[in-house]
Amino acid sequence: MQLFVRDLTVIDFSYLCPIRGMVGESWIVDVLLDGGLDEQNMVLDFSKVKRTIKNTIDEVADHRLLIPTACSDVRWQQKGDKVWMDFSSLQGDIHLACPSQAFALIPSEIIDFDSVNAFLQKALRAVLPENVEGIALTLRNEMHEAPFYHYSHGLKKHDGNCQRIAHGHRSPINIFENGIAAPKWDEYWAKRWKDIYLGTEEDVVNLSELTLSPQAKVSEDTHYGFCYQAPQGEFQLAMPKSRCEIIPHDTTVELLAEFIANTLVEKAPQSEFKVIAYEGVGKGAISVKGNLS
Repeated sequence: MQLFVRDLTVIDFSYLCPIRGMVGESWIVDVLLDGGLDEQNMVLDFSKVKRTIKNTIDEVADHRLLIPTACSDVRWQQKGDKVWMDFSSLQGDIHLACPSQAFALIPSEIIDFDSVNAFLQKALRAVLPENVEGIALTLRNEMHEAPFYHYSHGLKKHDGNCQRIAHGHRSPINIFENGIAAPKWDEYWAKRWKDIYLGTEEDVVNLSELTLSPQAKVSEDTHYGFCYQAPQGEFQLAMPKSRCEIIPHDTTVELLAEFIANTLVEKAPQSEFKVIAYEGVGKGAISVKGNLS
């Protein structure tokens, strides 16, 4: 007997890629269970599917930075609850020093649907009842008609897992200028924020203030340093400047929508802009700025 749940959850995370650097991503998860019936004549109660499977996936992968530990470009070490991570990519070197829950260590050379699927299935087999003999996951992107961008960030004031300094989203954007869809501006932001790290200005520090691994080779000319203390611990990151945009405030989706709208008004002060900015799948914020004459 098989039991399925589509759109069980969405994993919002970032991962390290040798070509693209740090990439924000949002994957939808579908699940298919195979097994015998339990004492309730069910493979697994739907409430338990949502509670057990969704919670496990959220716990081990959601709002984390996924690291391909078998990749030759990765160097990492852990002492206690602190992990130091060094990564080389075509976009520049990336260095982190963070609590261990900021990362998911994937035993693979690359982060892709297959490697993450295997990682999640291993975690799920440990929590499912004996009558569940098989589990299959489908990881997929949301299909977008509008342009989209991949961004990574961290929210130090958040009391949940958004405080982790390197998690991200794959997000579409819709912009209207004077009440008319403006695809040129959608494309502009999709290009501007392609595989970007959005750093908050008040989190920028001198690189000398970071306690990175001895392998970290950074300079003020090439890298931004970010550091903050949050409930889960101290988070440190050195990112190539070419892959960053510094935002003058927190990077919540509400403030990002407002930032985009204000930037557009500066570029076209005679227009009114409505910005529909998403944070991953099916959620986001709307900001309207400017004067429609």
